[in-house]
Amino acid sequence: MKRHALGYLAFAVIVAILPFVGVYPIFVMKVLCYALFACAFNLLLGFTGLLSFGHAAFLGTAAYVTGHAIKIWGLPTELGLLAGVGAAALLGLVMGAVAIRRSGIYFAMITLALSQMVFFFFLQARFTGGEDGLQGVPRGTLLGIIDLSRDLNLYYVVLGVFALGFFIIWRTVNSPFGQVLKALRENEPRTVSLGYDVERFKLLAFVLSAALAGLAGSAKTLVFVSATLSDATWQMSGLVILMTLIGGLGTLTGPVLGAFVVVLLENKVGDMGVALARMTGVEWFAGLGESVTIVIGLIFIICVMAFRRGIVGEIGALIDRRRQAAARPV
Repeated sequence: MKRHALGYLAFAVIVAILPFVGVYPIFVMKVLCYALFACAFNLLLGFTGLLSFGHAAFLGTAAYVTGHAIKIWGLPTELGLLAGVGAAALLGLVMGAVAIRRSGIYFAMITLALSQMVFFFFLQARFTGGEDGLQGVPRGTLLGIIDLSRDLNLYYVVLGVFALGFFIIWRTVNSPFGQVLKALRENEPRTVSLGYDVERFKLLAFVLSAALAGLAGSAKTLVFVSATLSDATWQMSGLVILMTLIGGLGTLTGPVLGAFVVVLLENKVGDMGVALARMTGVEWFAGLGESVTIVIGLIFIICVMAFRRGIVGEIGALIDRRRQAAARPV
């Protein structure tokens, strides 16, 4: 436990000094937002065993509500963030109450269907700006003191938001509540036989995951001063699944690594296509920026086939094997 705490502290220190060593703050903030989103999803799939294909609905809902609350209603930034999280949690309560009545593929399809309903609502609603999205959201100030229009100030606020969300997930997983969630994942009939109200635990996990995903969406709105339909599409729901699988399903740090890999590939592969077009004169490379998901998809397939436990999961399994080998008598 102490080693894990020291590792988390070292990670926080490294991330805190990145802007001073030439790393672009917006890039890191984007990684942190997606990392929190992936960690929230992992709480539901990795630790509870519920596969949701509609988690983008919570990210998008919080993004739109936060943007609207700050830009149109004129609420302070901190209240706008809370409004977004509250809206995502409320939507999670409604969707969860419907979806948990089924399990397996039926649960996944229900969440996908409900998420698509939310997407089409955002597409047609006036307050979202439709396909143009909600643009020009003011960052404002935090507690009336910290000017968030400066990227460096916002950077540490987003880092604090991520740390808070990650701590909530860590505390949940390592609590009696988290142990029940793991029991549900491993053997639901046995959990029922022990007297636990499994539907209530599933719903609580679903709402908590939705609220944390909403926190990521609210923070993302401040980073990019906008909320768009891309936050609520089914592709975003698929992307967060890939982040979790690549990093390591059922691990605390795996989704963070997975989010970093995804964001890095989205930026670098697109840049690579432009560079190759200039060097070779082949127009196909120039269009790679728009079709970057094809390249990323191929990379993901290779990674999933080579690392079935995810990157962090495979590293952990390798360490365990070495420990067992060292513990065997000669």
